[in-house]
Amino acid sequence: MKLNSMIVSFIFLANFAYASEISNCGNNEEARLLVKLIKEDRGQKRRQIRCNKMLTVAAEAKAKKMAEFGLVAHNLGGSPNSRLERLGYKLPRNYGWQFNSNQVEAVAGGYSDAYTMWEVFKRSDVHRVHLLGEHEFYLEQDEIGAAFVEKWDSPHVEYWVVYLTKGYKKDQSYSESFINILSKASFELDK
Repeated sequence: MKLNSMIVSFIFLANFAYASEISNCGNNEEARLLVKLIKEDRGQKRRQIRCNKMLTVAAEAKAKKMAEFGLVAHNLGGSPNSRLERLGYKLPRNYGWQFNSNQVEAVAGGYSDAYTMWEVFKRSDVHRVHLLGEHEFYLEQDEIGAAFVEKWDSPHVEYWVVYLTKGYKKDQSYSESFINILSKASFELDK
């Protein structure tokens, strides 16, 4: 009886760990599917990519910000590299910090499903090289998080953000402090 109980417990814990890992990959089903497509693409050069909840939360905040402003832009609120650093994700020291520094982010808008989004990213040389690890620099990047946000009254309607990077240390912990990044647009001014 104890053996059966132990087997059931093991299966439950394994399923829980797997479900937790999956939820760390993306903010919803479409985002998680995009991560799966990236990880399992036959052209993927990396042996392993881990999902990181911190990157997923950062991606969702960025996607919401793009939808709020109706823009698909890397430098909305600073460079992608500096944005992750400000939000608490420490990048390797050799990553740039200038206004255009981006070794970590892929963004797009106007695509309604993960399959189409992945095909679009693969047709873009810059995105494909980054997301599939086709260059030695990107090959060492092993943590991912993604987000998909829809806002019907925004120009692109659908907004995608993927962070794929090498962290300063493995599996940096998640901090809830940046879930709701304040925006000047969210405050009403007294007249």
